[in-house]
Amino acid sequence: LTDTYGNIFQIPPYFAYIGRAFTTLEGIGLSVDPDYAIISDCLPYVSQRLLTDTNERSIGALNTFVFGPTKEEDDRFVDPKRVENLLEGFSSYTASAGGAGLREERPVTVIVDESVEQLSALLLSEEETPVQSLVLEQMAKILNAQARGTFVALKERSGRLRNGRTVLGQLLDPLGVFTGSSLFYLDETDEKVLVATSELIEMLQGQPALASNLGQLPQEQVNEVVQVVARKLWEKRSGISLTANRLATAMLRQSLERLEKGRQVKPLDKERVGSLRLPGVGSVGSMDSLNSPRNTTSRTMASGLSRGSTTITRFNQKK
Repeated sequence: LTDTYGNIFQIPPYFAYIGRAFTTLEGIGLSVDPDYAIISDCLPYVSQRLLTDTNERSIGALNTFVFGPTKEEDDRFVDPKRVENLLEGFSSYTASAGGAGLREERPVTVIVDESVEQLSALLLSEEETPVQSLVLEQMAKILNAQARGTFVALKERSGRLRNGRTVLGQLLDPLGVFTGSSLFYLDETDEKVLVATSELIEMLQGQPALASNLGQLPQEQVNEVVQVVARKLWEKRSGISLTANRLATAMLRQSLERLEKGRQVKPLDKERVGSLRLPGVGSVGSMDSLNSPRNTTSRTMASGLSRGSTTITRFNQKK
């Protein structure tokens, strides 16, 4: 190959100098701390660069960082552990850049103001950014999966008629036009999204967030914090409106893509659906059926719908 094509693989000379510098620095660190890893010290800067740089290579690196080997797949969803590492690195970088630990403790209103400004710059910018696109894509998947899961839970909770259909399904779609539509049942992608979302929520709840300390503040400072947040949101109202429109567009686009796949979207079996936990709702399988003996409203409704369906069937047979 070398004789035919020449030197195919060439490593820039400065790579050797970079490798030597890193090796030297890590050796010095290991002499003081046996658990030292230079990559851990680089993570804050890398995280900040991934979240703020719009360069195509940085965008590709960001996708690789948060999605891993599934970054090219249509049903990709962020890895909660990778997201946790990214957010911790970004928080560490912003704290260091702000001089945390080098001066007296700053007022909480200043910290909140800076935090809201950073978040709004990443997620609520008027010009669409790679980070915003990624977040909106994932948020659309979460909301769509949550909506389908809630609908499935409510249907099962409403009880079943003699014809096998649920009470809610019979009410909303008497003719059964949308029975079997991929928009109204959960599949493996929804399962992955809901499981990962629950892990993300648990991870965020375990973080030492600023909001957890607000309850310890005097009421006067709480009012100041609320005013700061309200002012920032009002300043970003145009960006909020554009971001909401982009989110709605992403949800609609994903729904249309799901409809196009049609029967390729395979529904989950009842056991897997019942074991899923919906954020803010709970387990689908643990929801008490409205068809239980203690719920007379559902039993009455189911009985009435069942009699109505039977009457319509007999009427059609007579005709």
